[in-house]
Order: sequence, then C-alpha cells, then structure tokens
Amino acid sequence: MSTENMPDTAQLDAWLDKKLDELLPTKLEAIDASRTPSMSIIATKGTLDWAYPPFILASTAAALGWDVEVFFTFYGLLLLKKDLDAKVSPLGNPAMPMKMPFGPKWFQDFDWPMPNLLMAGVPGFENVATGLMKKTFKNKGVATVEELRGLCLEAEVKMVACQMTVDVFGFDASEFIPEVTDFVGATSFLPVAQKSDVCLFI
Repeated sequence: MSTENMPDTAQLDAWLDKKLDELLPTKLEAIDASRTPSMSIIATKGTLDWAYPPFILASTAAALGWDVEVFFTFYGLLLLKKDLDAKVSPLGNPAMPMKMPFGPKWFQDFDWPMPNLLMAGVPGFENVATGLMKKTFKNKGVATVEELRGLCLEAEVKMVACQMTVDVFGFDASEFIPEVTDFVGATSFLPVAQKSDVCLFI
C-alpha cells in the first residue's frame, strides 16, 4: 500500500475515539453487571443488641449473591465462640426503650423509662433485660443470634478472627466455632476492605 492510500493519523485517532465512545460504555456496563458485589464488615461489639446487625447484614448480602467477609475484633470476637452467651447491657444504652413482651396490649405499648441508677444498682438487671429482649424478638418472629450465625455459615460468609484480640484476651482457637480458620491482623484485612463495594464498621 502506498503512503498516499494510508489514512491520516489524525483521522485514524478521531475514528478510534468515536468507536471507543460508542462501544466502551456498553462494555463497561456488561463487565459491571457480571461482577459479584462484595461487602466487608468489622464487628467490634459482643452484646446481644449489637450481635444482630453484622449477622443480619452479612446473611442478607450473602443471600443476594454477594461475597461477604466479617472481621471480628475486640468484643465482637465473642460472637465467634462456641458458647454464644450474648447479653444486652441497658446501662450502656440509656436511650433503650423497655417494652414488656407480655401482658395486655396497653401494658406492652407502654415505654418503661429505666434510669441508669436502677440499671446499675439492681443485681441481675442485665439478665432480666436480656430475657425481655429475647422474648420480644421471639414474639416478633426474629431469628436468634445463633440462627443468624448459622445462616451466615450456610451462605459461606467468611468469618475472620482478629489475632491481636485473641492474644490480648488470652483466647484459644479451640474456643471458637470450627468454621473460623483465619486468625489475621489488620494488615491482612485492610486490602479486603479496600476492594469491597461496601465496608461497614459495627
């Protein structure tokens, strides 16, 4: 081919730019549509009321087909123990509404204000509050924390334990459910969080 018949470089660039503008958006949409969304959660609390959010969010995302990883650190690590005995601490939740899960409707609808002095001074109040909350959840058809954790495991949610917390609290790997096989530090988890579509701190 002679140089006379070769397209001008500027014309070729313009043609390529036009084709890219036409094809690239569709191609990117197809790539995005075929990609599996991901979510990473940092679970830091081990009380009954704070145990629900990470397990509900993780199981829901997994049910939608997402890749989910939960990093349990500090008191959140207690949620991975074989003996899951999470309690609610009303003292740490001064705005917590106390509604009774039994009795006539007017009695159940009444908000019982519980002053901190009462919650701190009455022996066994934490156990009472825990029992009332569990009864309320049961009445409303809400799954238990154990059931939600089981759903997460069935949906292949990856549960990771913070090695530093394990060392600080003096835990042994045998205390945790057998599905927990990864004991890592922040250095290992941060790249996972960085690449996640959704990253939550709970």
